[in-house]
Amino acid sequence: MSDLIGEIFALYVSRGSIAYAGEDVSQTEHALQTARQAVLARAPEPLVVAALLHDVGHLLFDLDEGTLLEQEQDGRHEARGAAFLGRVFRPEVARPVGLHVAAKRYLCTVEPGYVDRLSAASTHSLALQGGPLSPTDIARFEGRAGASEAITLRRWDDAAKVSGLEVPGLDWYRPLLETCLATARR
Repeated sequence: MSDLIGEIFALYVSRGSIAYAGEDVSQTEHALQTARQAVLARAPEPLVVAALLHDVGHLLFDLDEGTLLEQEQDGRHEARGAAFLGRVFRPEVARPVGLHVAAKRYLCTVEPGYVDRLSAASTHSLALQGGPLSPTDIARFEGRAGASEAITLRRWDDAAKVSGLEVPGLDWYRPLLETCLATARR
């Protein structure tokens, strides 16, 4: 199973230098900045891992996310990433990954001013992702396992777009990923 960690890191090495759609950071820089915020917040290990890998679904596409956005398509990276991670990591890792886009839609609906703080790229993707949630969808989201963690992850995600910020590299997170594998002893 730890070979999967090497495969994930290889994805970031081979595709992570791609610009994070419409932002001033790469996919890898964004992932590392999001994870660093989780560490600084003293988040539980699975949530740190989710923060690091929340956008891995972008790296699994044959077409980069920027191209999808230009074509006015949502690649559903959150579902693809959660399915990929859910095969080998504990549910506490995959759940917030799968819900972090819904968390953005949720926050746009329930938190005054949240939508105004989104970057231009995130605002554009919001429209493609379905926009703010309906009242029925709000209740459904709030009842999902991992929703609270996804909201926390979403806030870190929004702030993790700082060009040139120095943070620990991928290898720093390897021990955390190993402890969060589905087969790891708890």
